[in-house]
Amino acid sequence: MYEDLGFEKLLDADGFFARLLGRSPSGDEAELLYRPDLPVVLLTGGPGMGKGWLLRAVHDRFARQVPVIRLDCASPVYADRAGAEPGARSAMTEALVEAALLLHTWRGTGGGFTFPRFFAGLAVIATGVAGGTGEAIRTEVERYEELLRQPRLRGLGARDFWRGALLGAARRMLEVLAGQALGPLGGAAVTALVDGLFEHLTPRAEAELTRIYGEYPGAADQSRHGLIRLADDFRAGGERRQDAERFLFRALREDLEAAYGGVGGWLGRIGRPGLLLDHAEEPLGERLLRAVLTDRRSGQRDRVVIVGTARRADGGAFLHGGLSPREVAAFRPADGVPDTWSRREDHEGDQGPLSAGVLILRMPFLTGDKLQKASERIQVGAEREGGAHRRRITAAVAQLSGGRPHTVIRLATAAADHPMETDANDRAILDAGLHHPDGAPERPVTDVLLQELILDQLPVRLPADHHDQWLDLLTHLSVAHDQECADVLLRHHQVGRVHRLTAHEVAEQLKDTGWPSCERHFIGDFGLRQLLVHRLYGLEDDGAAWYADHHLLRDHYAVSEPGGGVFHSVTTHRMNHHLVSGGIDDVVRHLAATLPGRPRQWCEELLEIAQAPYPGGPDERRKRAKGLVTVDGPPLRRNVDQLLHAVWVCEERTRPTGAEMAGTLKQLLTDLSNKDFDGAGELGPTATEWSQLAANEQPLLRCDCTDQLGRGR
Repeated sequence: MYEDLGFEKLLDADGFFARLLGRSPSGDEAELLYRPDLPVVLLTGGPGMGKGWLLRAVHDRFARQVPVIRLDCASPVYADRAGAEPGARSAMTEALVEAALLLHTWRGTGGGFTFPRFFAGLAVIATGVAGGTGEAIRTEVERYEELLRQPRLRGLGARDFWRGALLGAARRMLEVLAGQALGPLGGAAVTALVDGLFEHLTPRAEAELTRIYGEYPGAADQSRHGLIRLADDFRAGGERRQDAERFLFRALREDLEAAYGGVGGWLGRIGRPGLLLDHAEEPLGERLLRAVLTDRRSGQRDRVVIVGTARRADGGAFLHGGLSPREVAAFRPADGVPDTWSRREDHEGDQGPLSAGVLILRMPFLTGDKLQKASERIQVGAEREGGAHRRRITAAVAQLSGGRPHTVIRLATAAADHPMETDANDRAILDAGLHHPDGAPERPVTDVLLQELILDQLPVRLPADHHDQWLDLLTHLSVAHDQECADVLLRHHQVGRVHRLTAHEVAEQLKDTGWPSCERHFIGDFGLRQLLVHRLYGLEDDGAAWYADHHLLRDHYAVSEPGGGVFHSVTTHRMNHHLVSGGIDDVVRHLAATLPGRPRQWCEELLEIAQAPYPGGPDERRKRAKGLVTVDGPPLRRNVDQLLHAVWVCEERTRPTGAEMAGTLKQLLTDLSNKDFDGAGELGPTATEWSQLAANEQPLLRCDCTDQLGRGR
């Protein structure tokens, strides 16, 4: 599946990641990109776009040839470990320690890495352990001793001047420290630890620690002051702790840089080390990205390749410094290797937005033939039903997935064994069961997708007291058009809650999660909206929840002030909800009564009314459009009834239109144009235009959702 997205082009011997890391998957040396200033690469795309798959593929392809490690920033393990000693650890320090330990065990060319500079910083923050006794501090520092031991495959050069000096000094210092009586606030412990450490260091090791920790803010080129201030800042928490964490990350990268320096590094190491951050939109990932981007913005240079995932198209709000997002350097897999990246120059200098140091790799949608081929490969079981069934399933998958790769996989897999009538609504495949590979009970594919795309990927900044209702709120909001519409539903479905979400807040949460917006639909992703609409109809027997939500909005716009939001009028908005909540005949009478004398405006209103989801149950719109269902009333009303149902099929986008419906549309509009009312003749050009659009499966009323579907075909 993912080869259809161009990922192989990114991963091959002369692709983007080989040149970024400096080595191909087979071990050949590759020409390096972007030296000496490296961008942070962000893989962007909403849920189900393949970011995590690509990140894992980079690790699997390259980790044997270059030291590439992967951290999951959404894992609770780092916070859990930090919770045992919150004064001496944080989720970020635990993640950095894990990264260092993984790099320490590297067994490829050049051998593993040691981290004396990083260790020194960890040692001083260890003084924040509960109780602050010498023995407790000693136990905490001993957690990090492995980072100082020379790996089995020893290299030459830059590392060797330490020769175990820091490890020996730390052990002697801890022996002394363990016997001392220290105060509970840690200040005396930090001073004693630092003094003991420097007392036993070799001159060259001391000079190296002075070089780096003398640059700590406020250290005034004094390494002892720098280490003490780092410990104080970490213990203080808040922004001061974040400053300390950022410097510890810098110290880790300095250790990696030193391993590549000198004769030994030049002879023994090839390429660049890599840190892959999955779910980097999580708070831990954002802190790691912010740290390295801030350092590089201020002129720090290192060779560590940082690749993370981000849901938002702009990479994340934090990159833009509270300002409106500026254009960020970006490319797609099909573009090949963007070898011209350079840091954007900003007038703000050191205070410029962090986005200037980012290169975005946008995850693509499956489109056209690629989507069809991918779907057919997955659902080969449908062949036994005949080619027509296969084509029908493929078309339904294309429509409902919008080209979102994960959704394509799930829908095509589930639909392979699902019988589907040629004339059925596409949403019929959402009832298909999906077999779990580990033998778990079969589940409807709708439930699986909503679990994976919504519940497993809640907005990072969604308050915890809304986690339990998030899916239900989105389900009800699937019938909303604009923020006013959404607020009506939110007020109704949050009655009794102390803290309520507004439509604006929900829209921001959806944006942060990577879901697209649409000017005509509050849930702007067509595929997600179909999943939610399907769930809404099934929440209660006979679609009771569906009808209740539409009745609520219908009644709101019956008494609302003039102005229909995204609709031409409040009446048109009301009729849209009335159409799908049992008021078809009323809508037909309204349309028949308002047609004479205003055909152009009437056609615009007709499209807005008919751009609506169809309820569950049997779908008889085609039959009604073709006049195969008996409808009472005068000829004009019957003609309008047929046209409404034909347009509804074309506008809802969950059934094929093609030549047959195009012909129906043209005939019905032509019949209207020949009737005796003011302006009837103006419907002739509309008949030609709409029939051509329908014949080519194009929407009659365009919006961002339909553009998304265009990408998915």
